[in-house]
Amino acid sequence: MTDPTGDTAQPGDTAQPGDTAQPGDTAQPGYAEQPVGVFLDGLAAGTAAPAGGSAAALAVALAAALCAKTARLSARQLTADRAEQLTSAAERIRTTAASLIDADALAYRGVIEATRRRAGAAQLADALSRAADVPMQVVELAAEVAELAADLAATGNRALRGDAITAVLLAESGARAAATLVTINLTATPADARHARAAKLLTGIAQSARGLTPNHAS
Repeated sequence: MTDPTGDTAQPGDTAQPGDTAQPGDTAQPGYAEQPVGVFLDGLAAGTAAPAGGSAAALAVALAAALCAKTARLSARQLTADRAEQLTSAAERIRTTAASLIDADALAYRGVIEATRRRAGAAQLADALSRAADVPMQVVELAAEVAELAADLAATGNRALRGDAITAVLLAESGARAAATLVTINLTATPADARHARAAKLLTGIAQSARGLTPNHAS
């Protein structure tokens, strides 16, 4: 996420003429509560948020939603108890990932504010480190949903196997995007443990994807 104009309204700001309202503004719904077209308009707008982190979180939320669907329709293959268990897990991930669509915009607000007030390098690095927490959570959730989707693709309703594979690939795309944002935000702190953590999780997600899609590119 970037602040291309230097004066873009952020979540919680008072809207100015020409600004795009953000979650936290009066009567403005969260991104996950907006119609798809409205969210896409916001993503394409010349404003700082929503941006890449929100898009990555949405990809993981979509993956979890597909897992919930597949699990619900796999009671005969998995037993009702197992299907309920996997559905519950998928819904938990979906809810958390959806909340990160808004959380990313809010977390990055500190970076924009530090940049606007021309904070020192240490303060800016601290703001970026805090902003890296949300995309790191996205990567962690993506790893969970990829494992869940791979399980469903192997053992669930065969008619929904394509949906489970789609979930794995959506989770991987969201994870790769989020991990890239973690790397960018932590450029000034190469020793931060989140670099290695994100890379390890990406490897596991890629393995899940390769197991389901033989032509998968690493």
